[in-house]
Amino acid sequence: MTAVKEAARRPLGHFAERSVAGLLAVAGAGAGFGLLLILVRFHWSPLYHADREAAEWFNALVAPRHALVTVLQAVTDLGGRPVLIWLVSVAVVGLLIRRQARLAVYLIVTGVGGLVLDPSLKALVGRLRPVVDVPVASAPGNSFPSGHALGSFVAYGALLLVFLPAMAPRWRRPAIALVALLVTLVGLTRIALGVHYVSDVVGGWLLGAAWLGVTAYAFRLWRRERGRPVPPLTEGLEPEAGHDIAPAPAEEHVLEHPRSAVAELLVGWVLVFGALYAFGVYVTRYAEGTVFGALDTAVPRWFAERHTAGLDELSWWWSKFGDTHAILLVSLVFCPVVLAVWRRWRPVLFVALAMFGELTLFLAAAAAVDRPRPSVENLDGPMPTSSFPSGHIAATICLWTAIALLVFPRTARWWRWVFVALAVLMPVGVAVSRMYRGMHHPTDFMGAILLGAPWLGLLYWAIRPNADVRAGNRPAIRPAQVSELDDELAKAARPD
Repeated sequence: MTAVKEAARRPLGHFAERSVAGLLAVAGAGAGFGLLLILVRFHWSPLYHADREAAEWFNALVAPRHALVTVLQAVTDLGGRPVLIWLVSVAVVGLLIRRQARLAVYLIVTGVGGLVLDPSLKALVGRLRPVVDVPVASAPGNSFPSGHALGSFVAYGALLLVFLPAMAPRWRRPAIALVALLVTLVGLTRIALGVHYVSDVVGGWLLGAAWLGVTAYAFRLWRRERGRPVPPLTEGLEPEAGHDIAPAPAEEHVLEHPRSAVAELLVGWVLVFGALYAFGVYVTRYAEGTVFGALDTAVPRWFAERHTAGLDELSWWWSKFGDTHAILLVSLVFCPVVLAVWRRWRPVLFVALAMFGELTLFLAAAAAVDRPRPSVENLDGPMPTSSFPSGHIAATICLWTAIALLVFPRTARWWRWVFVALAVLMPVGVAVSRMYRGMHHPTDFMGAILLGAPWLGLLYWAIRPNADVRAGNRPAIRPAQVSELDDELAKAARPD
């Protein structure tokens, strides 16, 4: 017993003895980063000239090609903090729901370490960003090391180690290769966009490898100290958790009859578009002198006469609840949580198709009807799409109604009524703000309802997103157990 306690006091020695190859790799990455840091800090001339030549070559290649710049910016966003923080945060919540607090702690520690290392080292080195002939992108702060290279290596690597056990063995090597390719592409985009030198990106990769290696092997050491087997890293951190963290281990197939469901949705989409187009053409060209025409004239003017600075600000913020970024953010948080709690893909498919159908129907109807905005002051200025139907309102209707349809039958708790209220209040609030800002007519709001209601009804009938509830499916954590999640992090931190 004394020997065991003594060994526990020497974790670094056990780390070296039991993980020699891994320790050497981590030490090599750390030493490489340290050497590169010294060369950059003391402005070693050969490195400086090589970095400058590479930056100029990439700028000459990329700057004249605007389409390539767009692609590079899309790829580089995958290594940005908003995406990485979202991925890690959603993964942590899902792991806590699945009662895997140790893995959640690992992700938190690894992610926070990466967030701390990046700005602190940039401040220490103080290297300025490249100056190129034709700037195509910009980034704040100093240059060394690349935060995108470091963050993507740490975040995607940690997520891979955590979720490898949930994958079938035949998919693990392709997953590792895909993550390696993604991290490499993110780093290369930083060089190609002219916001980092080659040495900045290489430094980010080396530091990311060192930090990820330290945390991964510390986790493996923790398992070994407690008598648990330590598998190869190619099997993930905790292979025995594979079933628990798999997205939908009990679901054999998403849809019982996928071909007929696809056919039903395609036919339904065409019918909804036809109804939208007919109503849009009517209110645009033939509604003058009718109640619809009177509403479309009087309501925008009534709002325009009551503009104030305070209401302008309030309407701007409320209108943002219906824009693409807000809708996407809510969807990308709600869907993973639903998947973690109920272990079914069908509700996620329901939300995804609701938003995809809304977007395609809106774009098609807006292009076909081509209705001008109300003849009052448009507070948001010129918009790329026409007035009918309102995309903000339609997206809000589809998202919050879909969420309410999923949550309400899946819990008996009082807060399910909150989602019902949101399904009403959010679209109404967005509609009022859009009409107040002079961006839509009342019949554009009606068009959004005409889009959302039948499309969601069709989806609910074809997808049957709550079929698992009727079959007796229960959430991964019951409502009465929600308070227990608060203790999970503390339990994981205590020794066995």
